[in-house]
Amino acid sequence: MFTMQDLRAHYLFSDQDADLLLTLQPLAELNLERFSREFYDYLYSLPETAAILNNSNRARLREMHINWFMSLFCGIYDNHYMNHLTRIGHAHVKAGLSVHFVNAAMNQIRHFLLGLIDDNYSDREQRRILREAVEKMLDMNLDVMSTSYREEEMKKVFVSRKVESFLIKATERFTYGLNLALVLALAGVSISVVILFIWDILHIFRGDMEKGILSALGSLLILWMMIELMDNEIKNLKGGKFNILVFIGVIIVAMIREILISTLRKDDLTTQAFLAGTLLILGVVYYLVSHAQKEHPVA
Repeated sequence: MFTMQDLRAHYLFSDQDADLLLTLQPLAELNLERFSREFYDYLYSLPETAAILNNSNRARLREMHINWFMSLFCGIYDNHYMNHLTRIGHAHVKAGLSVHFVNAAMNQIRHFLLGLIDDNYSDREQRRILREAVEKMLDMNLDVMSTSYREEEMKKVFVSRKVESFLIKATERFTYGLNLALVLALAGVSISVVILFIWDILHIFRGDMEKGILSALGSLLILWMMIELMDNEIKNLKGGKFNILVFIGVIIVAMIREILISTLRKDDLTTQAFLAGTLLILGVVYYLVSHAQKEHPVA
């Protein structure tokens, strides 16, 4: 943050400029009523600024504008003066006044003051140095007031980033929790599949050899599928990426089991042909995805 001394140095505003502005104080005071009238005529000519004025204490606002106008010619421009300008800038931001209209209004004030100098000073050199002093002072005022808008924008960006960061972290934790719950659920289902496999083995000892073997084979396929899914989820929890081949492989295993069950049920040939065709398509998809991953491995 710059001090008033820094600002004066950057705009080459000297003590001589301050003295020149002080000499304009009587002229400014003499034309104070005219300034106020023309300035407010301009503000009311714009719908955006007129709306803000209509919702404000106009008498108090007019007094503040007059005080600011006369402070341009006070001759003392220190950090206290800069803080005063900063408060004005924050008031503009709080009122919802766009920085565009601050610039536009300052342009009108500039024309008013330069016209005042041209009308009251006949000496060309005197007019030049007075105009330069006024230009520098108005530019410094505009600089400080505009800073309030930049600070407000930075504050919004900072708050936005904090909210965004919080939401991302919360979502990541929630997703991690869901993945953890999924692993636990898969573990529970896997235990059930092991029990189912044991039950299928019992069918073999009871004499139903064909049904027992096919059912046990189907249960083993499901168990393999559960192991693959759990392994993939554990890798995911550790920061790895989901492998689409595992997902396709699980579908293929499920389809093979369905074919085995269809054989036991003695389904018609059309159903079995449909299942076999689906399995063939899945096999082709698995091959294509596998080939693509080899050519373009995922980091």
